[in-house]
Amino acid sequence: MYRNVSLLKSSFTFTENDRDKMLRPIFKFLYWLTGWRAAITVDPSIKKYVVIVAPHTSNWDFFVGWAGRSIMRSNDIKYLAKKSLFKFPLGLFFRAVGGYPVDRAKHNNMVDAVVELFNSKETFKIAITPEGTRGKVERWKTGFYYIALNAGIPIVYASIDYGRKEVLIQGEFHPTGNIEEDMPIIQEYFKDKKAKHPELAVV
Repeated sequence: MYRNVSLLKSSFTFTENDRDKMLRPIFKFLYWLTGWRAAITVDPSIKKYVVIVAPHTSNWDFFVGWAGRSIMRSNDIKYLAKKSLFKFPLGLFFRAVGGYPVDRAKHNNMVDAVVELFNSKETFKIAITPEGTRGKVERWKTGFYYIALNAGIPIVYASIDYGRKEVLIQGEFHPTGNIEEDMPIIQEYFKDKKAKHPELAVV
């Protein structure tokens, strides 16, 4: 009896792909209804990269980006969050929408933790917001740059543009190690992208 119940339970396992398939038609309808579009042009043969998401000035960015990722069938792109957020019950939600826990206690900093993740996997893609917060900041955090540099992987651009109503994942930049020269090149891509609250955007 118990064996049959176990088999029945396992046959109804609800994976992240199942959730994505269920939600995608809803997200597509909402995008169509509000005039948004989403597209990705990254070479699918690239198995590892850091995605920088900008501009980030509103809570709406999460939901618009989540829906766009589903529409683009790019739910293999995860995002970082501290391990403490993944405790029950909130952890169920964060994992369901692509969150990836990082244990800062075992590392000197987040860069080392994420580089270790990249080095331990054959395929891994992670999204990071370089502003680090929705509030006003004077400059981007540089962790994403050093993660890509130390892991030997490219940086890919992801923009949420409220002016054009589009979410795009495209481009490919390989950091040279000279951040003073590289950062202006990276930020140039985002200069014509309109934030939800432009007055809070760095670029």
